[in-house]
Amino acid sequence: MRFLHTADWQIGMRAAMLGDKGERVRAARLESARFVVELARREHVDFVVVAGDTFEHNGVERIKVREAAKILGGAGCPVFIIPGNHDPLTPGSVWEDTVWSEFPNLNILTRAEAVEAGTATLYPCPVSAGDSKDDPTAWIQTHGDSIAIGIAHGSVENAAYEQTLPIARDAATVHRLDYLALGHFHSRTLYGDDAGVVHMAYSGTHEATSFTETASGNVLIVDIAHRGAAPQIQTVRTGNLEWLSIDRKIEKPGQIQALAAELDELSTPERTLVECTLAGVLFGSDHEALNQLLEIVEGRFLFGRYDVSRLAAGETGPEWIEKLPEGYLQEAARDLLALAAAEPPDLVAAAALREYSRLWQEVSK
Repeated sequence: MRFLHTADWQIGMRAAMLGDKGERVRAARLESARFVVELARREHVDFVVVAGDTFEHNGVERIKVREAAKILGGAGCPVFIIPGNHDPLTPGSVWEDTVWSEFPNLNILTRAEAVEAGTATLYPCPVSAGDSKDDPTAWIQTHGDSIAIGIAHGSVENAAYEQTLPIARDAATVHRLDYLALGHFHSRTLYGDDAGVVHMAYSGTHEATSFTETASGNVLIVDIAHRGAAPQIQTVRTGNLEWLSIDRKIEKPGQIQALAAELDELSTPERTLVECTLAGVLFGSDHEALNQLLEIVEGRFLFGRYDVSRLAAGETGPEWIEKLPEGYLQEAARDLLALAAAEPPDLVAAAALREYSRLWQEVSK
């Protein structure tokens, strides 16, 4: 038996921090959803499992609800969906839309009860209260010889995020599940038992939602030969966008220029989002390179932002200061340099010096 495990599509997410680029990111989530369905057809899976948070919230525009349903309706196989903490089963939820009944292959699992799916029995754990502190898998009692698959949405214990809907790390073993398909955590995470066999996993979101996600943009293809067999798990990339987070400490001249060249050579900048954080020393010879780097970050990619507030000016003055007209312009730059290079450095002065450098380069071209 083969199935596809996905979760946390978050259709309708605002992506407010991205400003006018947010719409492109929102569109990418639907593009990746279509790819997930194409993958299900190509891999000839027996069914698809969506382990919660298909939508960002229950107030998502109904046109987007219908679009997501239409995408899943084209999977060519049964699709089993549980509500998550973002789209819980509450009055007026997205799950009450009539669109779900328009596609015979779509199954919204609203009850904590066993469901037959060919040679497997599913044990769904739908969420009705997103802030619950109860273990959603507590009810599961497996029975029979069919392959036992749990579907749950929540926080595996001791994980580094909010502990709502807590799930034990050995839940699959405790409940005698061949596989526990998890949603909630956006990065792919596999949990092995005492023998190292993986019986429970987060697929992660099919398309990344932030720079903090280290293993997102994937789905899992799971093969289980029979009841009690070790699952064979394949990770398949589905994300359209690349979220690149760079954190560098500058310790010698030339490193900023090298980083600028590295970013300038990246392929597919039109679908890459970049977050660049620099700390350390801004050497006198690197001011122009820093301006070049910041222009690349802000202008070359789908989205770019930077933080250079921890980059302190070195004691050696940048060459551009010597090219300033003598008098108050040069004196102001040297005063800023002295403050920026002090111990501790004046970060406001350092930022002002960088802006001064940028403006001077613009007017002196």
